[in-house]
Amino acid sequence: MPIRIVRLGTPRAKNEGLRIGTVRRPPRGVPKEKFASENWYDVWFPNLAPSLETMKQAQTAETPAQWNAFVRKYRAEMATPENSHTIALLAALSQQADFSMGCYCEDESHCHRSILRELLAAQGATFA
Repeated sequence: MPIRIVRLGTPRAKNEGLRIGTVRRPPRGVPKEKFASENWYDVWFPNLAPSLETMKQAQTAETPAQWNAFVRKYRAEMATPENSHTIALLAALSQQADFSMGCYCEDESHCHRSILRELLAAQGATFA
């Protein structure tokens, strides 16, 4: 019963379970009642999204040094007690339930969800 890390707005996989949007803002131009039916997310959980300032840092990162600066800042945000407890909870839930988490970015390797995957794995999460 693993976690799937997904791109929001893409077709759902079989047995994907609840889709959690770890994004700062809801999808533009999509009515709230269509978020789930259009495969964006079932539950919006911006707590695990980078802060607005950090998100902008990631979006403008063009060099490895700039990307690494974003990674350090996002990891620091996720190290707060509230966020680290949430990550531990989700990692534990991955042993019992199917669910997915994601963001809008096309390239996971240049997205906060790649770091979120690492943080979850460090807490023992299982992945599809």
